[in-house]
Amino acid sequence: MRVSIIGSGYVGLVSGAGLAQVGHHVICMDIDEDRIAMLKQGEVPIYEPGLEEMIAENSEQGRLDFTTDIKTTVDHAEVIFIAVGTPPEEDGSADLGNVLAVARDIGDNMDRHVLVIIKSTVPVGTCARVRAALQDALDERGEDLTFAVASNPEFLAEGVAIADFMKPDRIVAGVEDEVSEATIRELYAPFNRNHEKLMIMDIPSSELTKYAANAMLATKISFMNEISNVAEKVGADIEHVRLGIGSDPRIGYSFIYAGVGYGGSCFPKDVRALGHTANEYGYKADILEAVEAVNNRQKRKLFEKLDAHFGGDLENRSITVWGLSFKPNTDDMRDAPSRVLIDELLEAGASVNAHDPKAMDEAEHLYSSEQNISFFEDPYDAAEGADALVLVTEWRQYWAPDFERLMSEMADKVIVDGRNIWSPEVVRKRGFTYYSIGRP
Repeated sequence: MRVSIIGSGYVGLVSGAGLAQVGHHVICMDIDEDRIAMLKQGEVPIYEPGLEEMIAENSEQGRLDFTTDIKTTVDHAEVIFIAVGTPPEEDGSADLGNVLAVARDIGDNMDRHVLVIIKSTVPVGTCARVRAALQDALDERGEDLTFAVASNPEFLAEGVAIADFMKPDRIVAGVEDEVSEATIRELYAPFNRNHEKLMIMDIPSSELTKYAANAMLATKISFMNEISNVAEKVGADIEHVRLGIGSDPRIGYSFIYAGVGYGGSCFPKDVRALGHTANEYGYKADILEAVEAVNNRQKRKLFEKLDAHFGGDLENRSITVWGLSFKPNTDDMRDAPSRVLIDELLEAGASVNAHDPKAMDEAEHLYSSEQNISFFEDPYDAAEGADALVLVTEWRQYWAPDFERLMSEMADKVIVDGRNIWSPEVVRKRGFTYYSIGRP
């Protein structure tokens, strides 16, 4: 099929590469000329394992192309995905300006029937607004063309997005007619061979499903972090509790690790946006507000543990931070717990020496005006002379560190493990003062 994707960010690129991989002919469009120029040269502006190789393969074989021209994009396609960003407004609502602008652009340039699929994460009612914007553009042109609008939210986890797209556990689509359903079934047929994964539903239910899924996962994280704080108070071990409750199949083991809170481009934004939607319809979503409040509080735990250890005096302390991205296998630092920690450390007068396998460029950009933060290519170099080491993001290369080397490099022997990846007994036997989350 001929497919165009408007918005060549994280979702657009993964979706475009994945659809091209199974044989569809895809154009990815973006108004960012530098981004498109990079992609045409084989450079990928984001880090996602496997994405660069997939883009290179499909570009070379002629199934994937990139452009900044909207007319070329619309002329190419029988199916057009809208995959532009929906950044949060001050009140937590999703900013739909980009989505509606793209809808008008499609209406200004289409010359035949097209199916417009909303892939961006949008609140309930957005497809109706997209339909209205498209129709307004056609009316202004005096054109009597038909089109259809559908919802097809993405369920991609950063770090494993290629696997999520190529082997999805479900494909959710909200449609308004049988023709759109047939088109979507044809589009996703290569992903649907093993067993039925396509879930066809009404459009509002599809739009709500995306927000509900992310809100549920965020709720599990905040619930477990809340219980970890109770565990610290009563002297329990949250890791034992995790195993105890995770063995119940009604709960399961996924997303019940205590830590320092969730971040990234999805959970924080989507929890707030869903709460805002509820408020618009006259309903106060107390659970969603609590999930966000617990998460914001949890992001301060690492600083609080350091501050307590040093008696409230962090001025001129050297603190090493391992892990800057909001999760492993990405360079995304949006709403990352590391940023809360670093900001509070700098405000307290400490200096920060940081390492991350992939997010260093982004971190250097974010903290370019700060004098008291340095970045190191080697994590052990970052630990030299440190008063404390803080593990924020559980990248694999941190799981089995050389504690003897750390003992010799660090000035003071304090470790704060924000992800509970190290054994308290092992670390303490090495001579370190060790703090973790929800464990004695």
